[in-house]
Order: sequence, then structure tokens, then C-alpha cells
Amino acid sequence: MIHPVFLIGAGPGDPELLTIKAVKALRQAEIVLADDLVNPEVLAHCPQARVIPVGKRGGCRSTPQDFIQRLMLRYARQGRKVARLKGGDPCIFGRGGEEAAWLAARGVPCEIVNGITAGLAAATAIGIPLTLRGVARGVTLVTAHTEDGGAPDWAALARSGTTLVVYMGVARLPATAAGLLEGGLPGDTAVAMIERASLPGQREIRSTLARMQADASCQGLRSPAILVIGDVAACSRFGVAAASLPAPARAARA
Repeated sequence: MIHPVFLIGAGPGDPELLTIKAVKALRQAEIVLADDLVNPEVLAHCPQARVIPVGKRGGCRSTPQDFIQRLMLRYARQGRKVARLKGGDPCIFGRGGEEAAWLAARGVPCEIVNGITAGLAAATAIGIPLTLRGVARGVTLVTAHTEDGGAPDWAALARSGTTLVVYMGVARLPATAAGLLEGGLPGDTAVAMIERASLPGQREIRSTLARMQADASCQGLRSPAILVIGDVAACSRFGVAAASLPAPARAARA
């Protein structure tokens, strides 16, 4: 019998942000393939399982994706209950969609268990609402690190009028800043950089688009970190600092 493979989001790091559904799935698992960014405390929910580390981090030696997929397939075909445990949410820059499709093509069903994505958790951890009436009409999640080495269309994103949440962007701060500035986003646009969101070692660096590279370098920003770019990044502990924008600016962004 082939059981569905669970693709589980472990959330941003704080083990208390794990969902009840994720806990239930982990308690059933016999094999857990765990990403590097998963808090070890989360594994307390699956003491019965064999845990196989399959780390994947930018700039570090990583487990090949095809090897991870073959492991899931092998154990699923053995009738084992398999869980793929990922940081954040499986389907937000977590390869959950491609893994589910790859397994489905080989006759193995999946069940996706959502987790809190790091971009949301990072912003709220330092008091930033990603959307705010009259200030930010939407939010765009984007990765600065792409498989083919290309870059997002920063000019289009600069014109979007949305809060930008950038994943995997520490190594590409210069290109990100240059692309958004060239796209027309003002240099004094607020930026928040959050390192190790929701964990005891969490750090935040407040800056502007024009200064974010210098400030990140000066303060030693390291991965994993999330960038929040937009007027709401001026908010502090949910104080609506962005509401002090000049009225024409607020109207233009509404």
C-alpha cells in the first residue's frame, strides 16, 4: 500500500508556530526528510520516525533535489509513511509544487500541510503589517535567487505599488537595490531586513533602499534573512509610522 507523502511546512523557526495539522502528520510519519532550516525542536513531534537530514541552503553544500525526490519515492513504494519537512510553507519557494508533481507522475499521492511562511512571520515579528489601508494595497513575495541565475523584473515590481517581501536576497542586495532604483522606486523607500525571524537570535536592521546594502554590510546581515521593502517597513511595533506620509504620496499608493 502506498501512503500519501506529507509535504509539511514547519514554519519560520519558532516551534510554537507549527500547525496542529502538521503535528498530527508528524506523529504518523515513519520517515522524515528534514530541511536544514527546520528547528530541531519540531522533531520532538516525531520521536518514532527515522529522521534523514536533507539540507538545502544557498551558498552551502546541499542535498541534490533529485536525490531527495528519489528517497521519497523509494520509501513511499515500501509502504512507509513519509513526511517531507520544510521550513516555512512548502509552496512558497519550498519546491512543494514540483515535488508533488514529480511524485504524482510516478503514482504517489501527496498531502500538503501548509506552514507559516517566513516573509509573513518576519514582518509581524518586528511589528510590520504587510498590507495597510491607504499605504500598501497588496504584497508581492519574490525570490532574488532563481534556478537559472536570472533576476526578477525589478522595474515591474517597483511600479507595482505593493509591499515587496524578498526571500533569499542577502547575497543579491546590490542587484536588488539597483534594479528597484532604476525602476523608479525612491531611494528613501523604507526597508526592513530581518535575520533568523521568530528565533531567539532574531535581528532587525531598519534602512532605506539607497542605504540597505551599506547598512547590511556594516551590521553583518547573514542568511537566512527576509527583506521587506515599502512604506509599511517604516512601521514600528504596529505603530502606523507610514501614515505620516504626505497625503499625495498616500493617495498615489492607495
